[in-house]
Amino acid sequence: MKHFAYLFLSILTIMGFYSCSKKEQSTANPFFEERWETPYGIPPFDRIANDHFVPAFEEGMRQHLAEIDSIVSCDEKPTFDNTILAYDRAGAMLQRVSSVFSMLNSAETNPEMQAISEQMMPRLAAHNDAIQMNDALFARIDAVYNARHSLALSAEQLRLVEKIHTRFVRSGALLSEELKAELKAINSELSLLQVRFGNNLLAETTSYKMVLTSAQLGGLPATVREAAAEKARQEGKVGNYIFTLDKPSLIPFLTYSTERALREQLYKAYVSRGNNDNEYDNKQIASRMASLRYQKAHLLGYRSYADYVTSNQMAGSPEAVFELLDGIWVEALRTAERELADMKPSFIADNGEEATFEPWDWWYYAEKLRVKRYNLEEAKVREYLALDNVKGGIFTLANRLYGITFRPIKAALYHAEVEAYEVIDNNDAPLGVLLFDFHPRAGKSGGAWCGRYVPQSYDATGKRVPPVVSIVCNFTRPSGSTPALLSIDETETLFHEFGHALHSLFAEVKYAGLRGVEGDFVELPSQIMENWAFTTAMLRQYAVHYRKDDVMPDDMIRRIHRSSKFNEGFAMTELLAAAFADMEIHSLTSADEVDVKAFEQKVLGEKRGLIPQISPRYHYTYFSHIFDGGYSAGYYFYIWAEVLDKDAFQAFVESGDLFNAEVAARFREEVLSRGGTRGGMDMYRAFRGADPDKRALMIARGFIDDYNLDIEEYDPSAPVEVIRVDTREQARRIAEESRRRRAEEQAQKEAQEAMAKPQPIVIATTEAADTEVAEEGKSEEATIVEEATTEGVEPTEQEVAAPAEMAAPSEMHAIEERALPTDAEPTSIGRIEGTATLPARRGIEAVEATGSATAVAEPE
Repeated sequence: MKHFAYLFLSILTIMGFYSCSKKEQSTANPFFEERWETPYGIPPFDRIANDHFVPAFEEGMRQHLAEIDSIVSCDEKPTFDNTILAYDRAGAMLQRVSSVFSMLNSAETNPEMQAISEQMMPRLAAHNDAIQMNDALFARIDAVYNARHSLALSAEQLRLVEKIHTRFVRSGALLSEELKAELKAINSELSLLQVRFGNNLLAETTSYKMVLTSAQLGGLPATVREAAAEKARQEGKVGNYIFTLDKPSLIPFLTYSTERALREQLYKAYVSRGNNDNEYDNKQIASRMASLRYQKAHLLGYRSYADYVTSNQMAGSPEAVFELLDGIWVEALRTAERELADMKPSFIADNGEEATFEPWDWWYYAEKLRVKRYNLEEAKVREYLALDNVKGGIFTLANRLYGITFRPIKAALYHAEVEAYEVIDNNDAPLGVLLFDFHPRAGKSGGAWCGRYVPQSYDATGKRVPPVVSIVCNFTRPSGSTPALLSIDETETLFHEFGHALHSLFAEVKYAGLRGVEGDFVELPSQIMENWAFTTAMLRQYAVHYRKDDVMPDDMIRRIHRSSKFNEGFAMTELLAAAFADMEIHSLTSADEVDVKAFEQKVLGEKRGLIPQISPRYHYTYFSHIFDGGYSAGYYFYIWAEVLDKDAFQAFVESGDLFNAEVAARFREEVLSRGGTRGGMDMYRAFRGADPDKRALMIARGFIDDYNLDIEEYDPSAPVEVIRVDTREQARRIAEESRRRRAEEQAQKEAQEAMAKPQPIVIATTEAADTEVAEEGKSEEATIVEEATTEGVEPTEQEVAAPAEMAAPSEMHAIEERALPTDAEPTSIGRIEGTATLPARRGIEAVEATGSATAVAEPE
């Protein structure tokens, strides 16, 4: 996550900036325009140039300071409106510039943008400090805070007051002037080190290339060889094969290559990033950042930086975090040791009794064991996980749960590979825009994340402003005639990031200061989506062979389910090891800098007995989440949230229907739409009716035996019904059938209502008749569950040109129909809802940092 705070602007810079006219600035720099005349306010990427950012940052800071000065200079008694609300609305331009820059600097950076980042980060930090440590501003906020219970505030207003007050206190508002100056210096240095850490990591990752010949490709599947050959062609090395440190290149090589020495070479290059004693070395940066964070926490009255962070999270304290991690560690490590023992015979057969099993052997021998034990080769599974199919399956899932649809739209985007979709709600109202950026390239950070170019908000008239959300990944690329084929892990990652996107798209938050949730809650909306990815119903919907067009065989589905807990000891151990490493270095109670390599070995190897065959998911020198993102003392968020997501998914399991629309509506209402308007545990309890139970996680990971979390009974003889839209004619027929069934259902409903009550005498007017005709003729494209029509949505130009019936085959997926019996009992809300078969065309979450919208870095 690239994080931008607000900062102070020097007078000389402002004076130089205003040497040109405002009209010239507005014409040349899109950030000076009040609004962007683009679909949904998507940033006009085709008009944004690198040299626009610094002037825009400076003007944004100037405006922000002027707005703050207006609050401070107000002669009226501090109130919610003239102080809290005014503060919440301040800094809109700076927010917009920061959002676009931080997102682009993660997804499409270049040396010039990196230089801008290094230039602006300390200035933005200083600007933020100038506001958060403004005594006069805090005095007004403090006055409202102290009187808050006598001001007749709504629950949301009260929470906003308390969150803003807490933010100021945690930013140093109560410190003496001397300590404030010290804290400002710390924040400035931290902001610069953060940028340098990320730039070093990107340079180390992109500069490494392992060039091989055809004789060195033993064991590699054809798709992996083709991708490496394509990379070599791009690098001007025709006839060779290039492997990089990007996960889509690294992991398949470690999994399939029979060349052990080459596996070692590639693995060591990956884990030594930032640790090569060159100009990109991150050891000293990591050590210095840990020291500075302790100093910051100490100034603010906390024992350690981990205490500072967790005090504002659901966990509440480092002790609660360690209790959770330790409670899982013993079983995870024990399971990993059993997995290692199971692989040893195959390893010895290949390498002899005297050979030592090393970390670069794990993927290779785990795959051999998987094939032997379950007759399941991931390379074969990949053939059914084409990216477009998985994406269509995710859209289908979102439609079945929430009734939303996705339409591709045309817009100027920052790269030719980026796709854009408008997202339409189940009442035809626009939810927002979703961008996808799937594949690795130079200038893109590693891993996967979701963020917002434009956050959800409400304008001055009270109208909802839809968000512009972006999912960025580093998935396996298409190669030649072979489409992008995802691994099981990549498939789960896409479901995960899509959950973050739904969290942003469903947001209905009135105040900017209440958009963010606790860090250890933010992964619940994303991780719960992973639970559906490999259920039988979902695989039957989207897992179709990329060449033969066959649905994934029943036997393969069964083997995937049987192997679902395979290698979970390794997966959880490396994840926990990274979380422990993060918590330990941020639990230091001294400003003394440490040798990060030796410290890691001490806290993981000596203290917790991590076996040498497993490395933590991230070593300190490339642990971007905690040194270049927003997860410092917070990498445990993923594990904490997994307790929540596994338990929350049980609500669907217990209902008897994994696609239960009523449960999904409750999850949307109580969790996804609320932002941070309530505490995370309050939202969870409102949805689930109880506190989360860790047992569901332990079962799902295979650490304890219990019932199967997938309630679907597997019946090999059952017919496999997968509705796929492969031609325009099929799309036309499905749309016609949808209209016919809807008309029949509506007629039946009206007839039942007519029989249930006396019929009034109605005199039809011309206006009423016109309305009825218009309603019958409205587009079916965006509606899945028909209810009473609310506000209509103006069709876009693209929608008029290409209605659902005429959409390109590759842009459409059908929604599986689930018919309800005509004698079904009314639901608890007094109506029966049916699901119509309708083409759903293919198509973020940002951790809320202080005053900024940021990209969220996910596990690679």
